[in-house]
Amino acid sequence: MDLSIVVPFFNEEENVRPQYERIVAALDRLTLRSQLVFVDDGSGDRTWEELRAVAAQDPRVRAIRFRRNYGQTAAMAAGIEYADGAILMTMDGDLQNDPDDIPRFLEMLDKGYDVVVGWRFHRQDRLLTRKIPSQVANWLIGKVTGVPIHDNGCSLKAYRAVLIKMIPLYSEMHRFIPAMASLAGAQIAEIPVNHFPRRYGESKYGLSRIYRVLLDLVTIKTLLSSVDRPLLWFGAIAGGSLVISVGALLAALLDPWALHGSPVLISMGISLLFGAEAAFMMFSGVFSELVYRTGDVQIEKLSEVTAEVFEVTPVGGGR
Repeated sequence: MDLSIVVPFFNEEENVRPQYERIVAALDRLTLRSQLVFVDDGSGDRTWEELRAVAAQDPRVRAIRFRRNYGQTAAMAAGIEYADGAILMTMDGDLQNDPDDIPRFLEMLDKGYDVVVGWRFHRQDRLLTRKIPSQVANWLIGKVTGVPIHDNGCSLKAYRAVLIKMIPLYSEMHRFIPAMASLAGAQIAEIPVNHFPRRYGESKYGLSRIYRVLLDLVTIKTLLSSVDRPLLWFGAIAGGSLVISVGALLAALLDPWALHGSPVLISMGISLLFGAEAAFMMFSGVFSELVYRTGDVQIEKLSEVTAEVFEVTPVGGGR
């Protein structure tokens, strides 16, 4: 299999068939062997019925259904796991991405890039609730990670499968794939892409995602700073806290004037506070080291969140 297109859907019953037809029209102009992996992220409407109908008529389509809604990143991770192509592309299921941009992504991969990111230069979304928060987030992500991408939130991306299948995805981590790929020395390119207004359904994005993105950004910064030895990074912080803790304790014990007044309580409190912080940071370092050495720790295994996988005939050997 040459190319797999991964598309997550959540309550997009009106968009399933139009999206399928647009992608197929673009792929039919190429000479690549292609596969479509559609993921229903626990929709409450007829999205799954529409996906099954599409998969029943086209053996290139593999449809996956989650038991409940797990979020866009989890849906992408499942699609990537079930994809067979040497090249993987992702896009949204809301018809806002343009499948006609696919050949341009493939051209960039042919030039030697490992990750190609879409940039919605003329983004068709609301200014205050979508565009401005996105611009701020992209600036912040670029500053923290050192990977200056204009549009980390654009789902239209292309990857070499050998790379993307190595990257653990959870929470809102799909936004940080370029940053995580940079850890492996991946060559990353960015190209302007078309973007259309939403025609059917409602946007699933909101300001509530900002909190999770910020937490994930802290995680990414930790990964970029510690790389393969997180214990050293956390240990350095713990060491500093321990020095302050011991210093405060000695000040309380050796100062004869402090023993009969409130300063001793303050010094002891500071000692306990920084001692507890040192212990916590060491625990975090040990835990992070275990996570790194055992691989991606996921809340639930893929087999547990997936309710059904439907396809007419197995593509590339099946599962």
